[in-house]
Amino acid sequence: MTVAPSPAPDGEIVENALLAGRVRLRQPATGYRAGMDAALLAAAAGAKPGEQIIEAGCGAGAVLMQMAARTPGVTLTGVERDPAMAALARQNAGLNGAAATILDGDVAAGFRSLGLAPFDRAVSNPPFFDDPGALRAPSPGKRGAWMADDGLAAWTRFLLKAVREGGRIVVIHRADRLADLLALLGETAGSFSVRPVHPFADEPAKRVLVQAIKTGRAPLRLLPPLVLHDRSGGKHTAEAEAVLRGEAALPF
Repeated sequence: MTVAPSPAPDGEIVENALLAGRVRLRQPATGYRAGMDAALLAAAAGAKPGEQIIEAGCGAGAVLMQMAARTPGVTLTGVERDPAMAALARQNAGLNGAAATILDGDVAAGFRSLGLAPFDRAVSNPPFFDDPGALRAPSPGKRGAWMADDGLAAWTRFLLKAVREGGRIVVIHRADRLADLLALLGETAGSFSVRPVHPFADEPAKRVLVQAIKTGRAPLRLLPPLVLHDRSGGKHTAEAEAVLRGEAALPF
């Protein structure tokens, strides 16, 4: 959960507490700010001690910092094209004592441009839109997080190259892009597991968490959904609250 942000002296950066205060996150006061999607992705990543994990488009490091807190002993790498956000991610790694390396790089350039060996896992929260004619981001500061200039295919290509054979890819995205995700990741991955995320139990899913295994061939599994809110007036369901506080995960 988050607490009231405390502004930095320059008034442009705020610090938030995640996972019931276990994680400190410095991020811009305006523009794109990490929230529910980052928390869900970190909870679904399934990291294990000793594994090496890469995040494509890590922003200020919200997912990486939560993964480090959830699973001590993992080695984390983030790739971010915005120099200011990459600098914040490095600050956050220091604040949280996380074993995380943040690289300046563009997903569109491909994984091979980084000169790295494949990882055990790759995670990402790709921009939700890739048609600038269909959506105008609500502010310039959010454009990079909302709009995939090179399309969703560039992100899936990066992720597929980023993991070894048998490595796992975990993505959170819009539910209405599920078919696209499965088709693009299905080029060299399979053994899909899909968890729908519903705002309310009686409403359609707005998000999906998808895991793919490189070279996997097992049948697709549709997992029980996560419901974020109920109609009783509480902010979150008990299950969602436990995930946000770091007391529960979203295993595949």
